[in-house]
Amino acid sequence: MFETVVIATDGSESAERAVRMALDLADRFDATVHALSVVDAGDVSATPEELQDDLESALTDAGEDAVTAVEQQATEAGCDVVTAVREGDPADEILAYADECDSDVIAMGTRGRHGEHAFLLGSVAEALVRHADRPVLTVRQLGDEEVEADMEVPLTD
Repeated sequence: MFETVVIATDGSESAERAVRMALDLADRFDATVHALSVVDAGDVSATPEELQDDLESALTDAGEDAVTAVEQQATEAGCDVVTAVREGDPADEILAYADECDSDVIAMGTRGRHGEHAFLLGSVAEALVRHADRPVLTVRQLGDEEVEADMEVPLTD
């Protein structure tokens, strides 16, 4: 049913829980994992010109760190994994990447680095849910009191 799972990550806490859930899904279906991080070109262009190169480099490094973390977890779970870091509009890039690798599902946290600027879903998650032609698994970030209980529950049998 699921042969290819795209995990969109920015390394945030919300993304971390989504990674765990997506890796559980991939493990259950013996699916290939594609870990993707997108450097938001809008963030870079909104920065003063003299800082843009440094910001782009820092965001790219953070994206590399995020997909490397997913790669390590996927390898430990016994999943095949492919990693990519792209630059552009996050929702557009995630949708394009999912098309390119013919993914069966896209997984992501409901909030990313930008926090709670949208009421229920972050803007990228909302755009994916609205425009993706495949299932989108959105995983909400837990409150502080829920984190400890969540970490105690094993994801696989």
